[in-house]
Amino acid sequence: FNPFPHPPLAAHVSFSPLFHFFYPAYLTVSIEPLPPVVVGDAVTLKCNFKTDGKMREIVWYRVTDGGTIKQKIFTFDAMFSTNFSHMENYRKREDLVYQSTVRLPEVRISDNGPYECHVGIYDRATREKVVLASGNVFLNVMAPPTSISVLAADTPAPFSRYQAQNFTLVCVVSGGKPAPLVYFKRDGEPIEATPLPEPPVGAGSWAPRNLLHRDLDDTKVPKSLAAEGEVGGGQPLATADPPRGLAAERGPVTETIPETVVSREFPRWVHVAEPIYYFRHTHAPVSDGTVEARATLTWTLNPQIDNEALFSCEVKHPALSMPMQSEVTLVAPKGPKITMTPTRARVGDTVRILVQGFQNEVFPEPLFTWTRVGSRLLDGSAEHDGKELVLERVPAELNGSMYRCTAQNPLGSTDTHTRLIVFENPNIPRGTEDSNGSLTGHCGFRLVLALTLTVILELT
Repeated sequence: FNPFPHPPLAAHVSFSPLFHFFYPAYLTVSIEPLPPVVVGDAVTLKCNFKTDGKMREIVWYRVTDGGTIKQKIFTFDAMFSTNFSHMENYRKREDLVYQSTVRLPEVRISDNGPYECHVGIYDRATREKVVLASGNVFLNVMAPPTSISVLAADTPAPFSRYQAQNFTLVCVVSGGKPAPLVYFKRDGEPIEATPLPEPPVGAGSWAPRNLLHRDLDDTKVPKSLAAEGEVGGGQPLATADPPRGLAAERGPVTETIPETVVSREFPRWVHVAEPIYYFRHTHAPVSDGTVEARATLTWTLNPQIDNEALFSCEVKHPALSMPMQSEVTLVAPKGPKITMTPTRARVGDTVRILVQGFQNEVFPEPLFTWTRVGSRLLDGSAEHDGKELVLERVPAELNGSMYRCTAQNPLGSTDTHTRLIVFENPNIPRGTEDSNGSLTGHCGFRLVLALTLTVILELT
């Protein structure tokens, strides 16, 4: 706050040698407007006022709740200061310009809103009456977005070989004020999208144009040839490493299903036209004064051209010096990496078969399904969902059993088979385990009885 006046701007002498006239004091107040500021900036509020009266007080208020509450943030009381006693000669009328400043260091979102400067002077005529005037200014505090992410809606989702399906990318931008401008790009080029006021009710409500034509399914790779390469691709298809020791135990080219095979599926249909993109943008207020913006991009997915396509979501905001972005690459799962623990399973062990990852970065998130080739799983179920399959207390009958893991997302599907080898357990005599790998009641009782008698004999 600067309580000292500037030098007189003008002097007007108005008096009579016979009479002294007391002119009523006048007061004008104005506040300099402020441009929008960014969170963390230092802001100075400036209140200019012109008067020819004697200063009484200056008060700054922050106005909240729509003007119903005024919070006092600064007060200057001239009764305890002599700095403003510059006008003792009341026959002389002078215009003096004052300026009161309030500095707000490191403004926050909560500082956003209107402010008022109230000035009071003593009236020249009565010297007791106070003349009041005020001015107001609005402080607009902006905040740049703090986070941006792109995700796929309704995932994990299965792959569809026989019909087209719609796919939606969602861009979530948080922490901005005001709401940012959000748009999508594909392979670095802006996407021209049709505005969509309401989200689609479901895939069935959409009518993609010129969707597909049927052709022969020549993309399915026979399991016996899957390890040699893809049909028409010319590139060998990587496979997971087979369990050690298994290949040496088997005869050459006598198995129709190798130890570990990978097959990939592609759709039977193809697009004959460019996709139509639909765009929707919404934002919702957050309790801290910022907004969360969501933008969706929906189109009819074509895995043959959308696989490995780079999509980015970009944000423009007045508080950002350059656009903010997040990007994803649509990729079908390929080459799952499967581990089995323990590596040498014995009768009665708990075996865990886990998908640790892929040879590539997969997006969207895959859906995993486990099945046992030719039979049901150990717990009697037909399939199991999740990245891990747990086999409790494996019996000897599971030796050589084959398990299939299907990993799929809307862009494609891949199968991986792995064989379980179960070794004898020296702690469990042959023929004493049941179908669950545990000791039978009668044999177990005889074994415990024999061990007890042995101990008794040794003690005697």
